[in-house]
Amino acid sequence: MKSNCAILLSLMALCIHNSCKNKTVPLQKTNKPNVLFIIADDLNCDLNVYGHQMVASPNLDLLSESGAIFENAHCQYPLCGPSRASIMTGLYPDQTKHTDNRIYLRQTLPDVVTIGQKFREVGYNSVRIGKIYHYDNPSSLGTSSFDDVYTWDYVYNPYGIDKKEEHKIHGIVENWHGGDLSWYASAGSDAEQTDGISAQHAVEELEKFAANGENFFLAVGLYRPHVPFVAPKKYFERYKKSQIDVPQSDAAYLTTIPQGAARTIRAKKNQINLDEDTAKTVIQAYYASNTFVDAQVGKILNTLKETGLDRNTIVVFTSDHGYHMGEHGHYQKMTLFDNATRVPLLLSGPGIPKDSRFETPVELIDLYPTLMQLTGHETPEFVQGQNLTTLFDNPADFNTSGALTQIKANYSLKTDSYRITRWENELHFDYELYDTENDPEEYFNLAEKPEFSHVLDSLKRTLETKIAWAKKKPKGIGLQIDGVKPVRKPRMKSRLTPKNGQD
Repeated sequence: MKSNCAILLSLMALCIHNSCKNKTVPLQKTNKPNVLFIIADDLNCDLNVYGHQMVASPNLDLLSESGAIFENAHCQYPLCGPSRASIMTGLYPDQTKHTDNRIYLRQTLPDVVTIGQKFREVGYNSVRIGKIYHYDNPSSLGTSSFDDVYTWDYVYNPYGIDKKEEHKIHGIVENWHGGDLSWYASAGSDAEQTDGISAQHAVEELEKFAANGENFFLAVGLYRPHVPFVAPKKYFERYKKSQIDVPQSDAAYLTTIPQGAARTIRAKKNQINLDEDTAKTVIQAYYASNTFVDAQVGKILNTLKETGLDRNTIVVFTSDHGYHMGEHGHYQKMTLFDNATRVPLLLSGPGIPKDSRFETPVELIDLYPTLMQLTGHETPEFVQGQNLTTLFDNPADFNTSGALTQIKANYSLKTDSYRITRWENELHFDYELYDTENDPEEYFNLAEKPEFSHVLDSLKRTLETKIAWAKKKPKGIGLQIDGVKPVRKPRMKSRLTPKNGQD
């Protein structure tokens, strides 16, 4: 009898062992949800999940079906360093004192508690893979660049074939750098790219957490689609240049908007009036990079599901800011148009309604309090964002004054139906006003139209109130240091180390 029992127990143990080899069984030590935070670099809403007719995003499509998609999410500054500082602190740029790149967070906010730091305080493992704070991309790949060491328990800095083969990259100028349009259809596989390496390391970290049952805040920062637009050839082959339309803009259009706005969309002198073939090549490369990013997200999410961690993990997918692809005659970011301010934002996991869409304008600083609410932790007093879960249950309680974005001392507010933008111009302000319901591409400035004067006057008051709030020093923030200058970057002669890497 004992012999039979022993044999039965041995067979059961063998079955369990073989089962565990195929699928990790979570041993979650607490009932607090984990967080998987994935952020792309320079990714706009040119994705199928946001209705784009060409760009495939099958994995983000699935993520949106399992959770919530925010149709009207906006960054607080359309530049990498300032935007990421705001995301990680829940503060507006006038409060972080970050309005430029190449600044360490603690240079301006030595006492602030970041999202990852907060999770560390409550017992989570806070892990960074890739780019979360500012990086000179691509020149800082493989390093920690302008990271914040107090945010993380562990960091991993990937370095792939896209960095090693920079000599093969094409640019609109010969001596291209991180701020120039550039591209390369790589012969390498997904796994050889920097972001492919990040995805694989994220897979390994998830498997570890599934095995040990410890809570985690896992932040995965992908470097694409930021220039240079590098992806394996198969992604380029998905998009035929003959099917790509290039947005058009002429000099006459510039006379309809304030000088400040005109300067932003003509700032990149070598990217104005690209010939049609070059423009289509650039757009094709961007689309390829977007779908490549989606594939890396899919690899990470598949592991989350395979390990069973998806049952108790909040997933966030977003980008640091938007990106122009020829709209308004501009390529890249740093404007106050929807193309540069609007970002993809998807949430999934416990407490988030499945297959839900929200049109209300929201801000990326809303992520901090939202993650605290969803994981059952207290939000620090200084955080300025709003809890997005309010939209799930009590939308009437959500402040719908609009989403604020700035460039230096210029501000734009996206509301449910309009965008108002204020440009500083010596002793007065210049304004733009767009009816985004009837003019979603924001081409017809109504600020000088008498029939819209009442709308403009009302939105001016709303904007001024929002700006004043965004400038106010929050309680509990600690020391704020103003006037910090960016770290000077040495000039390098080698093309392999671009001389002016930009976010």
